[in-house]
Amino acid sequence: MQMVTAKFHPGQLVYHRLFGYRGVVVDVDPRFSATEAWYQAMAPGEPDREQPWYQLLVDGSELATYVPEDQLLGDGSGRPVSHPLLENLFSAFKPEQGAYVTRQQPN
Repeated sequence: MQMVTAKFHPGQLVYHRLFGYRGVVVDVDPRFSATEAWYQAMAPGEPDREQPWYQLLVDGSELATYVPEDQLLGDGSGRPVSHPLLENLFSAFKPEQGAYVTRQQPN
């Protein structure tokens, strides 16, 4: 099995290069882990399933998305995103790092 290293991490700001929206990474899967039905309906162009896939909160909306790594770029704007779930998942925004600080999960 090949070792996969994700380019982005939870809390990091990203930009979707095809659809032009900004977001924040919530979670990372080392490879595609949704259903086959979801992939057929929601993954235009059939991106590689063996690359990292990211769960994102979309800036300025209530949407969350699941996106392959090759469709993302780092967002170096230093601007926070606006999403109603941010406070539930992140404790602070660090503009100098372009990232949110994830909340500690209780054991």
